Amino acid sequence: MQYPKKPSYFFLLICICLFTLSCQGPQSKKIIKMGHALVPSHPVHEAMLFLAQRLEEKSNGQIIVKVYPNQQLGTERELVELLQIGSLGMTKVSSAALEGFAPTMKVLGMPYLFRDDEHLNKVLKGEIGKQLLQDPEEFWLRGLCYYDAGKRSFYTKEKPVESPEDLSGLKVRVMESAVASNMVKSMGGSPTPVAYGELYTALQQGIVDGAENNPPSLYTSKHYEVCKFYSIDEHTALPDVVIVSTKVWNSLTEQEQQWLQEAADESAELQYKIWAEATEESLNELKKAGVQISYPDKGPFREAVSSMYEDLKVQSPDIYQLVQAIRAIQ
Repeated sequence: MQYPKKPSYFFLLICICLFTLSCQGPQSKKIIKMGHALVPSHPVHEAMLFLAQRLEEKSNGQIIVKVYPNQQLGTERELVELLQIGSLGMTKVSSAALEGFAPTMKVLGMPYLFRDDEHLNKVLKGEIGKQLLQDPEEFWLRGLCYYDAGKRSFYTKEKPVESPEDLSGLKVRVMESAVASNMVKSMGGSPTPVAYGELYTALQQGIVDGAENNPPSLYTSKHYEVCKFYSIDEHTALPDVVIVSTKVWNSLTEQEQQWLQEAADESAELQYKIWAEATEESLNELKKAGVQISYPDKGPFREAVSSMYEDLKVQSPDIYQLVQAIRAIQ
C-alpha cells in the first residue's frame, strides 16, 4: 500500500480551511510550520529545533520555524499531503514514505543494499543522493537533507526473530511502503501497515505481533513495554528526509532559500552526532528494561530477500540500474 500521489479534493478543502502555511507579521516575518510524528524526546526533534534556531539566526529573526511534534498536525501521511497543498511548510519523513511520490526513492528501502555506514554516507552525499532529494519536486515536495535513521530490525511480543522462519504467521507492522511490505512477505511474515502514532495500541491489542525500527525509536516510543524481544538483523538502513513544500520554497527569495538550505545541512550534521549517542543510550536502556536483545546471523535474511532484486530487475529495470550504480560505489 502506497500513499496516493495527490491528495483528495475533500482533504484539500478541509486543510485549506484549517491550516496556514506562513504569514506576514507586523514586521514582515515569515512563519513556517514544521510538523512530524515523533515524540519530543526523540533525537530527530532536537535536530529540527536546531534547524529552526539556525534559520532564525541566519535571517536575523525574519524567518521563524515552529516545530510541532507527536502528530499534532497529523499523521506522517497527512503531513506529506499538507505539504503538497502548501498548508504546511516542512516535515520529516522516512524515505520509504516518499515512494509514492518519487519512485526512485524505493531504492533506499531495498534490504541489505548498503555494505556499511561508509557506503551509505557516500551514496547519500554523492550525486545519487542529491538527485533523489530533487525527484519528488513533480509532486510539490523538495528534499533538503537526510537525517540518520539508523538501521531497522525486528521487535516482537512473544518470541525473538532468530531466522526468517520465525516470522511465519506473525503480523508485522510496516510503513506504507510496497518495498517494506514485500520484504516482510519475502521473509515469511504478514506485513500490516499501521500509522506510527497508532502502533503502541496496535501492539497492545494484538492487531500486530511486532514491528521493525531502529533502537531510538523503539525506546522513545515505549514500544518496548509491549515487545520484549529485539532481534538486530539490520535489514534496512532507510534515511529520514527533511522536506519542504515547493510552494514554500518558491515563495522564498534566493537568499532565504540559501539560509534554509544551510540551516538544514547544519541540522543534519548535528543530528548524525546525536543519533549515534542516542542509539547507544537506547540499547542500554532497553536492556535495563528487560528487553532481550539478540544478534541473529544475517545470512539467512539476506538470502530470503534476494528474490526482491531479481523481481526488481524485471519489473523496474530503471530502479535496478540505480541499485547497480549504488553497489558500484566504493
